[in-house]
Amino acid sequence: MILQTLLLLLGFFQLPLANKGESDKPNIILIFADDLAYGDLGVYGAKGWTTPNLDQLAADGAKFEQFYVPHAVCSASRAALLTGAYANRIGIHGALDHSAKHGLNPKETTIAEMLKSQGYATGMVGKWHLGHHPEFLPTRQGFDSFFGLPYSNDMWPNHPETKNYYPPLPLIQGEKTLAFLEDQSELTTWYTQKSLEFIDKNQDWPFFLYLAHSMPHVPLFVSEKFKGKSSQGLYGDVMMEIDWSVGQIRKKLKELGLEENTLIIFTSDNGPWLSYGGHAGLQGGLKEGKGTSWDGGIRVPALMAWLGKIPSGTTLKQPTMTIDILPTLAEITGATLPPLKIDGNSMWNLLQGKEVKPTPYFAYYNQNELQAVIYDKWKLVFPHVYRTISAGSELRNDGLPVKYAHIRLEKEQLFDLSHDPGETTDIYSNFPEIVKMLHQFAEKARSDMGDQLTQRQGTGNREPGRISEK
Repeated sequence: MILQTLLLLLGFFQLPLANKGESDKPNIILIFADDLAYGDLGVYGAKGWTTPNLDQLAADGAKFEQFYVPHAVCSASRAALLTGAYANRIGIHGALDHSAKHGLNPKETTIAEMLKSQGYATGMVGKWHLGHHPEFLPTRQGFDSFFGLPYSNDMWPNHPETKNYYPPLPLIQGEKTLAFLEDQSELTTWYTQKSLEFIDKNQDWPFFLYLAHSMPHVPLFVSEKFKGKSSQGLYGDVMMEIDWSVGQIRKKLKELGLEENTLIIFTSDNGPWLSYGGHAGLQGGLKEGKGTSWDGGIRVPALMAWLGKIPSGTTLKQPTMTIDILPTLAEITGATLPPLKIDGNSMWNLLQGKEVKPTPYFAYYNQNELQAVIYDKWKLVFPHVYRTISAGSELRNDGLPVKYAHIRLEKEQLFDLSHDPGETTDIYSNFPEIVKMLHQFAEKARSDMGDQLTQRQGTGNREPGRISEK
């Protein structure tokens, strides 16, 4: 294990030589946390721990109050982030594990592939979760380098509910396994170190760094330097280490004189895994969590800072979504949008304080179920089955989950999220015209991408990549 650790600490990314990009193209750092909840940052009301570096990032740029993921589960959320398309459009559902024989189709265009066409060096550190077979790894999807895990950090033999179902958890560099993890306490530190190395090596030309933290997804691990630092416990310690990681990256940018030409984006793949009790994040007043299309599952914190380009201290209230990141980066860098249809729209005008017409967003879950549509301040939720913590359940604080109960929502419900972010009061009968409008949006989505809840087949769906059976 000592030798393995030394290999990790001494290993370097091997990047091809590249010409220096044009000075007007910013460096881009996209930080994607795992299961980090809406209320987990100080600027979103966190209690029990502090996040000074992330709070400063918000002060230096924009804080989003209504930022969404389209799918409240790992693989689907990541597919949407990196392609700008709803994951159900491109055939990615749920959370892929070691038994999956499919992944993100190489025909799809990722942010990394798009930016490489503009002369960017591209590196990925952290959790991938879009196919663990070689043909689906980051190095086949536009990234010059990769250091991290092929899927979630709980997909290992120590899973509390499925002991020994998963094989040993591989830590991969490029396409080679460096080690099988027996302990994850240094994972956030390693990810941070590899990110800093990538920035150092690519400081002379434009770069895109995608840092996808494994934390605060369970099982929670934290290094010795942050153990016991928060008043909340282990989850708070983990949050403080993630915040430290952001601080280290910003410090490096400042040292290299890159701070003013770097766009930093920080967000999360979905809301908290509530069944894990004290090992889950803070809902921030929202309803439910991960694995649901209520706002607690799909609304996440989001911060974007680019000194001198995004007005500091901005708060954005208009709904936006992770699918908007790719087209935003295309506009900023002058890149051409992917040839296959995507679903997002550029946020650049919004980030600069200009008025932008709202657009409808859709929340999909399970196997292509259209569970909700969001437009401006309105949210229409369709009848479906969702999971919840049973009343009277005694949540734990030892890394073991309680069982979910399942509830069937029998009737459509409408919410005004500007006054009721917790989705407590159904106002469906009060606004028939709004309901009609949202139904029209939903029907277009069903015609295009299908909807399992209404047994609709879409015309715009694409297949994922699949390994060839031998």
